[in-house]
Amino acid sequence: MNHYYALIMAGGGGTRLWPMSRQDTPKQLLPLVEDVSMFRTTVDRLLPLFPADHIYVATGRKYVEAMRRDAPEIPLANFVTEPYGRNSGPAAGLGAAIIQKRDPDAIIAIMTSDHHIAKQDVFREVLKAAHDLAQQGYIATLGISPSYPATGFGYIRQGETLANINGFDCYHSRGFTEKPDPVTATAFVASGEFSWNSGMFIWQVSRAMNEFERQQPEMFAQLTELVSTLDTPEYETKLNEIWAKIKDISLDYAVMEDADKIAVIPIDIGWNDVGSWVALFDVLKLDKFGNCFKGSQPEKVILDTKNTLVYSDKLTVTIGVEDIIVVETPDALLICNKNRAENVKEVVNYLLTTKNYKYL
Repeated sequence: MNHYYALIMAGGGGTRLWPMSRQDTPKQLLPLVEDVSMFRTTVDRLLPLFPADHIYVATGRKYVEAMRRDAPEIPLANFVTEPYGRNSGPAAGLGAAIIQKRDPDAIIAIMTSDHHIAKQDVFREVLKAAHDLAQQGYIATLGISPSYPATGFGYIRQGETLANINGFDCYHSRGFTEKPDPVTATAFVASGEFSWNSGMFIWQVSRAMNEFERQQPEMFAQLTELVSTLDTPEYETKLNEIWAKIKDISLDYAVMEDADKIAVIPIDIGWNDVGSWVALFDVLKLDKFGNCFKGSQPEKVILDTKNTLVYSDKLTVTIGVEDIIVVETPDALLICNKNRAENVKEVVNYLLTTKNYKYL
């Protein structure tokens, strides 16, 4: 697999994990699950399969320095930097265009920097199977076996069996459905034909750029013009110029939903997108009362407390509470009911509206 590359998408904001996740320190730079950042965990997960010079990172300019400290083995030239976020479509397109210029025979595995994957060995093995599918001209996607009828994820429907590669069943895709309502999601899970869309895609770089050219011709032209200046003094100026005009669109909407020849590999890899404080309950170690703790202060006093998350560097005492989330930072304190954790994003919107930028 000498032409196999990983492209880590690392530009997200993680607003539902406020007040820990901020504009300058988004969730991928935080040690939310392990003792190192989620980005570093992602790199460690990939290194047994990809050499460091085959790992690329698409991220914002202001995050590059921190990510290089976290992963100094990744060459600076492999950081695909954006002046500011324009969604995953342009970021993935630019990363693919840069890799194609350096290796026209490349196969790229696109993945995110902020997901938890418990079964790392299985994950690497399925990436090998996906590489074989990509060699046959397919766009392979990893479909997460659904554990409940989630309405916050997109779904992929599997069609007829395509192959069994290294023990993994592979299917033709019958299309994507974005974030269904509860009734539809329940029907999807009951049918056994649907997987969650993990956002991880494996494809030949030539296929990727052909899809951008077919479906997003203006963006393709912009990326082609930009990459023609790669490794020249004109690149940064051209990047600023083009990024001000490039379409703000997700990779799914830009090319994946209407792409040709998509294959799905349903898989259980212990996946969690760690998108909210509630999600941490699924990946952190719980005590016998369903409580979990994070932070540098090992001392916690917990009396008659159940199903509660405490993330703090201070001595924290909870007495007689249940289903509570407590998150403490030097300048903010979040206390909310576990069932209202999704509303944290509304707090971020409020702070933005009221121009309390120092808390963002």
